[in-house]
Amino acid sequence: MLRSPSRLGPVLGALLAGTLVSVPIPASGAPASTATDYSLRIEPSRSGPPIADTMYGVFFEDINRAADGGLYAELVQNRSFEYDRVDNPSYTPLTAWTPRSVAGATGTAEVVDDAERLNERNRRYLRLDLDGNGGASAAYGVTNAGYNSGITVTAGKAYDFSVWARTDRARGTPLAVTLTDPSGAALAEPSRIEVRGDRWTRYTATFVARTSSTAGRLTVAAGGAGVVRLDMVSLFPRDTFMGRPNGMRKDLADKIAALEPGFLRFPGGCLVNTGSHEAYEAPNWERRRSYQWKDTIGPVERRATNANFWGYNQSYGLGYYEYFQFAEDIGAMPLPVVPALVTGCGENRATDDPELLRRHIQDTLDLIEFANGPATSTWGRVRAEMGHPAPFGLTHIAVGNEENLPDEFFERFTKFREAIEARYPEMTVISNSGPDDSGPTFDRAWELNRAGGVDMVDEHYYNSPQWFLENNERYDSYDRDGPEVFLGEYASQDNRFFNALAEAAYMTGLERNADLVKLASYAPLLANEGYVQWRPDMIWFDNAKSWGSTSYEVQKLFMTNVGDEMVPSEASSTPVTLEPITGAIGLSTWATSAAYDDVKVVSADGDTLLSDDFSGDDSQWTHATGRGSWAIEDGAYVQYDTGAEDTMVTAGDPSWRNYDLHVKATKRSGSEGFLVAFGVRDTGNYYWWNLGGWGNTRSAVEEATDGGKQTLIEDETRIETGREYDVRIEVRGRQVTLFLDGQQWGSFTDDKVAEPFRQVVTRDQATGELVVKVVNAQDAPASTRIDLGRRVRVAPVARLTALQGDPDAVNTAESRPIQPQESRLEGVSNSFTHTFPANSVTFMRIRAVSR
Repeated sequence: MLRSPSRLGPVLGALLAGTLVSVPIPASGAPASTATDYSLRIEPSRSGPPIADTMYGVFFEDINRAADGGLYAELVQNRSFEYDRVDNPSYTPLTAWTPRSVAGATGTAEVVDDAERLNERNRRYLRLDLDGNGGASAAYGVTNAGYNSGITVTAGKAYDFSVWARTDRARGTPLAVTLTDPSGAALAEPSRIEVRGDRWTRYTATFVARTSSTAGRLTVAAGGAGVVRLDMVSLFPRDTFMGRPNGMRKDLADKIAALEPGFLRFPGGCLVNTGSHEAYEAPNWERRRSYQWKDTIGPVERRATNANFWGYNQSYGLGYYEYFQFAEDIGAMPLPVVPALVTGCGENRATDDPELLRRHIQDTLDLIEFANGPATSTWGRVRAEMGHPAPFGLTHIAVGNEENLPDEFFERFTKFREAIEARYPEMTVISNSGPDDSGPTFDRAWELNRAGGVDMVDEHYYNSPQWFLENNERYDSYDRDGPEVFLGEYASQDNRFFNALAEAAYMTGLERNADLVKLASYAPLLANEGYVQWRPDMIWFDNAKSWGSTSYEVQKLFMTNVGDEMVPSEASSTPVTLEPITGAIGLSTWATSAAYDDVKVVSADGDTLLSDDFSGDDSQWTHATGRGSWAIEDGAYVQYDTGAEDTMVTAGDPSWRNYDLHVKATKRSGSEGFLVAFGVRDTGNYYWWNLGGWGNTRSAVEEATDGGKQTLIEDETRIETGREYDVRIEVRGRQVTLFLDGQQWGSFTDDKVAEPFRQVVTRDQATGELVVKVVNAQDAPASTRIDLGRRVRVAPVARLTALQGDPDAVNTAESRPIQPQESRLEGVSNSFTHTFPANSVTFMRIRAVSR
């Protein structure tokens, strides 16, 4: 089903209206005997599984400053003076603020936490001690620099200022509030506020910008003498998404809404399953806590802040009420995630506190009441008081996120599920399968989920483009009698168009398995280019602009053209010959110091290709990445730098194949183990055995293709510090066998094919069209014979929407080389030929009616 005809664009809209405005593209009228690269057979008279409107959605997590400084429209950074070294070692309570003297006034500005605070959950405030010197215009205060380069304002637009303040002067204290550029030039008329009384009171003002700037500064300065206390200094654009107070940045929200997402998963992610699970109370005020929904509701000045997992402070101005409201505003199903009291994301601890577990289970039940309860219920009343008397209609809730301890997680998940189903039997409770697409944690989690009769399992994985091209059939063989799948996080490991092409090819497999894969969301959603902790990301932004990545364009094309049901189809494949694994060898480390010795490479015929006991120099080795500190010490090759990542050195001939690699390796210090590489073609293309990786929690063989990695085999091997390990890797053709201390550790055959030509067909019942979705992720065009059989009448004109371009293209603030192009295709019949451009995604809408 095409979910919003109003967003079809001029060409598609004109076609529905019966007019054509684009330049036609003729279909080839060649007879069936003409040579083509591919064939595509469609059976439009048959129907496959239905596809839900909620098939594709978005996942919002406050990573990359996605909330404060991003989607949450607040322009003042550190508005409540709660920044702390717990959030980030570089922070102070005055981060983003500087003291400011006007017309010679003097005083002091100090952030304090005492009994005069605004409230118990907003503990710190700014105390200004004013000396009272200077003339009538003298004032002393602070200036805020906002996020990135400063506060962005647009000429003619209104901005709402507010502050909580109190004074010890009986006659009151004047506050001068100004909006300027860095040189002090006014961007708007200044405002004057008279603070009266020594009780916390909220004061407001409005600015109308007369000049546009992306580097604005907000100054709040007090005149006279005495003590003035300030907190919750805020500046919001009046023009938020849907005009909501405490609302969303409009351009970012508009881009999310344009995707027409079927669901909104929130708030995480690693925010949910990391940190302390304790409540916000003494003595835990300054500890990083897991995301707990009750901290995030009610008046914003009464919401606690938190140390964000990704290394900054999180204000909770964007809280659960705002998430539910935003989901409703964009027509998406809300899908919250709650902690299961087992941490992940590298922490990997299970909280063993029955009373705390009971409290979190009750909190989850209260959350459902907050979302769905009548306005007369305890938590439904809170929702109504916040401005939404009607229920939000919550139907799905996820417990946990990427837990690496599957047994401990499932024990706790079961208790959550039992309590939820007892009170709310209609609720779908979602489990998960850990942080990767395979491996012991994944297998054990799925075993538990199947045995427990779980409704739906959330899978997460971030892999190379090659992995996505190779694994289109991943869900074809999943058990249809087991849990349904929610693909809650996935992405190819870059923002180039080739990554988006690989994701598009994979999405055809998701749709083909729509009877099993019920929900899917790319991740992460947002990235502030000045605060990036993770890439790739779907939507990028700075203070003034936002732009969709190439993956955004692919996601938008799929999400706005889902269709109502699958239509059976079959395409030919690309002939491929797999060459033997070929390449040199390498040694590397990751945040670890390690020593290597007695490196030897022997061909399958027994010839010695390389031997180095490091009794001389290291002239055989090339510092491939230029990272780390390598030197020979006591007859071993040592990498010393425990802060350096990917320190690979290489040796040998890139044409080597069919050989055994022997090496002795010792971890000296650091957080991981060691990495031994083979099949090394260059720094972006190789295999390595990652022993003691991921914080020394597991070991795996990874294949890197153009810099993106995928895991081929793994187990839970950990590496001991100071112990020498004997490592042997046997490479034969495309089969690899690995030995650790003389024992076979594992083996695999890398024989998957990265198929570049993928397709899927759905039916849009509202328009009567087949939506033929073809991905051609290769440098050559694909001439394709398309056969629709003889049981339908086919309209002679089809509508095309295509993404096409250089596979290395990246969308930026200044340039969008990848964006949809709309056209019409003439000469369409029951059997016709069309050439799909190189490196393209093409959606072809064909009107077909049964005879």
